Amino acid sequence: MKQYKKITFLLILISFIVRAQELPPLVNYSPKDYSGENQNWDIDQSSDNYIYIANNRGLLEFNGANWNIYPVPNNSVIRSVKVVEDKVFIGCYMDFGFWKRDEYGNLNFTSIISKLNIPLLEDETFWNILHFETYVLFQSLDRIYIYNLQDESYTIIDALTKRAFIFNIGNYIYFQKSDQGLFKIENGKSVLISNQNVVKTQELVGGFLVDKTPLFLTDKGEFYFLKGNKFSRWNISSDLILKSKKIYSSAQLSDGSLILGTISNGVYHISAEGDFIRSINKENGLLNNTVLIVFEDNDKNIWLGLDNGISVINLNSTFISIYNDTKGDIGSVYTSIIFKENLYVGTNQGLFYKSINSNGELKLVNGTKGQVWSLSKIDETLFCGHNGGTFVIENNKATKVSDFSGTWGIKKIASQNNLLLQGNYNGISILEKSNNKWKFRNKIEGFDISSRFFEFIDTNELMINHEYKGIFKLKLNNTYTKVISQKKYKNLGEESSLVLYNNKLLHASSSGVYQYNNSKSGFEKDTVLSSLLYDKSDPIVGNLIKDKTNKLWGISNRNIVCITYDAFSNKPKRINIPVQKSYRSSKVISGFENLNHLVGEIFLIGNTTGFSTLNLDKLKTKSYSVNINSIYKQTLNHEKQQLAINQNHNLKANSNNLYISYSVAEFDKNIEVNYQYRLKGIYNDWSEWSEKSNIVFNNLPFGDYTFEVKARVGNEISNNIASFNFNIDRPWYMSNLAIVIYAILAFLLFLLIHTLYKRHYTRQKQKLVETKQREFALSQLESDKVIMKLKNEKLKNEVESKTRELSSSAMNIIKKNELLNTIKKELLAIKNDAGIAPVIKTINKNLSTNSDWEMFQEAFNNADTDFLKKVKDLHPNLTPNDLRLCAYLRLNLSSKEIAPLLNISARSVEIKRYRLRKKMDLQHEKSLVEYVLDI
Repeated sequence: MKQYKKITFLLILISFIVRAQELPPLVNYSPKDYSGENQNWDIDQSSDNYIYIANNRGLLEFNGANWNIYPVPNNSVIRSVKVVEDKVFIGCYMDFGFWKRDEYGNLNFTSIISKLNIPLLEDETFWNILHFETYVLFQSLDRIYIYNLQDESYTIIDALTKRAFIFNIGNYIYFQKSDQGLFKIENGKSVLISNQNVVKTQELVGGFLVDKTPLFLTDKGEFYFLKGNKFSRWNISSDLILKSKKIYSSAQLSDGSLILGTISNGVYHISAEGDFIRSINKENGLLNNTVLIVFEDNDKNIWLGLDNGISVINLNSTFISIYNDTKGDIGSVYTSIIFKENLYVGTNQGLFYKSINSNGELKLVNGTKGQVWSLSKIDETLFCGHNGGTFVIENNKATKVSDFSGTWGIKKIASQNNLLLQGNYNGISILEKSNNKWKFRNKIEGFDISSRFFEFIDTNELMINHEYKGIFKLKLNNTYTKVISQKKYKNLGEESSLVLYNNKLLHASSSGVYQYNNSKSGFEKDTVLSSLLYDKSDPIVGNLIKDKTNKLWGISNRNIVCITYDAFSNKPKRINIPVQKSYRSSKVISGFENLNHLVGEIFLIGNTTGFSTLNLDKLKTKSYSVNINSIYKQTLNHEKQQLAINQNHNLKANSNNLYISYSVAEFDKNIEVNYQYRLKGIYNDWSEWSEKSNIVFNNLPFGDYTFEVKARVGNEISNNIASFNFNIDRPWYMSNLAIVIYAILAFLLFLLIHTLYKRHYTRQKQKLVETKQREFALSQLESDKVIMKLKNEKLKNEVESKTRELSSSAMNIIKKNELLNTIKKELLAIKNDAGIAPVIKTINKNLSTNSDWEMFQEAFNNADTDFLKKVKDLHPNLTPNDLRLCAYLRLNLSSKEIAPLLNISARSVEIKRYRLRKKMDLQHEKSLVEYVLDI
């Protein structure tokens, strides 16, 4: 019974979420986003999860990261699309055929019209395509063309209709003919099933199988079961909502529910039982209210082809967006709670409420306008912690029980049923229950610090955490009126919070999780929780939150983190719920992260623009594959050229710029896709994770390369690493021939340099030899000069010696002549002696000056070479006697000494000297002896 009540309550809560008209995650793509035209007529998906859309401009392809568009050859509007294995069949104006991917990753079109042996009808357009067994059916407003995939044969069935719809229901093909009724194809022919008025006057826009019975939908929003050949109306609770709505498109979802697309009211979601679930239109998120096609993809996302754009509804997302306050009516949500079948939401603008059974708007609880910090359910009483004090909420009315401003939170005091403890801006205070009513009793004296995070560790002991001042341990008196002792612990880290979890007091901050050890009266690091919550790759930021189901929560930059205990090992484990990177910066109230349990596995998360719900039952693990979509090479100053994807490539040296795109086909709004790549051969380490789905490599050097890319989708790493190999040739100047030429040139250069060096050193050697020779010659010359000087000195000495000898000889002659003259004079005195005459004759003979002169002249010339010749050359008018006088003067003899040599008197010598001066034309002041010596 209790389990039944729980399920009923969960259904009521889900109904509340639905009726409130809050949206599941919704992604919109405008024509600008996909570079196509406004209208989108049909949608299908391939086995690799790529989405294909029939657009007015051509075939749209979406791989999860990039849009591509392929116009048909006749540039007409594509009205229908169907993927069959590796072919994408399309129908358009006056043509139908298929696209197939080539080796480059591009789609190429092949028309089937050429295979027909009958012409198409004028202005025939193919609005619908259906795949059935080995056939593909193409439907225009006039015919159905049945194309056999195996033998490429075809048959044609006439099927004039106003709306081209073919329905595959229970392995039967149904279609409607205008004004005739419903037909079925059997053995390649049309067979009338029913011509009831309902199928003759209304257009069928949907066909489904419900409880093994065909169910058809008309454009007026009416459902009819086909039993045999009779139609019966399916009366459902949604009839009133769908009444007067013009239905254009529809789809049955995998859970059996139905999505109906309208002309001007968006879409309606109907349960398998026919109950209204939700409607989504332009007012609450769609780009356009005209829904041309509804399609459910492999991940249960709902794609809507609109008259202007494309919308994707993530119905199966872990997140169900409940309230997006785009108008700012409620503001940022700080807390929430379900109390007595009402949802209460505390925001920065007040306390708002709404019945879970109501589809109305959230209403403000009168008197609560302002900042609401907390909502606490204590003994079936709802307390509201408010900026202006404390309120008790009863019957959606607020009664103020405390004026003590800034109530952060309220907690029970053990064994004190009539007392509650409040944490306030300026300390802590007590609420007391008197006469069954709560009222403010007193502020606890002795502590005036803001008490946002506080927990009891004993009946009278309290631990308070202040984000900046640290942790305080307070001991209160028994009457809870004052603090009797306090102990302060240092601040353990930034962005700190305090929670009581599994009877453990935990302090969480940027430095990790610390557990209070009562026996040591201090905090010790909890390494297990610290490693889980503050993982280096993705640590939580902000407060640690405990919910009613004994789970710990935190929000990181990439995940909402949940800590729960394993059912078998009883060890804590971390569950990551991926969110977009922008979620924390745009949605999370920094420092006031809040999450509250609603029911089952559904949790409400407050944010800056309202609130969202998180459904852990929908948390799924999925494998993803990353694909390389295109590869381009480029030569400098040339256009890019596309390369085949699944081939190894040998590129020329100048084609060394590569452009590579890749993707993962994931379409959940809240799941972020990141990529990591490396280029083995030059960048062997993986890159940082990035949202970019393409990469450019410029000016790659020659060599062998392998490009690899992997993806991270939320927290899941792709199950494959996409790669391709390529090689860049050596440039011509690095080719083998060039290397040989370089070697030859290097050898020749070596020889040239060797020769030049050899010549250079030979010249240097020659110069050195010449220098040495010159130095030797100079040395030799110096030596010769020395020798010459020595010789000259020797000659001079010899001349001087000979001169001395000559002078001595001359003196001897003079002395001899003097002696002979003396003897002669004495003999003349006795001349009468007969024997004296011969002696005098002999003396006169020996006094002959000529003979003496000749002998002297010969000796003088030997001593002073060519002197007399030089004198004669200078003074040719000199007589022999003059020359004799010059010779005696050269010997530096005086007149007295010369006189005997000339056998004349000294006076006569003076006269001779005077005459000699005249002949030599000497100036008066010029000495004759000096002149003679200088010659």
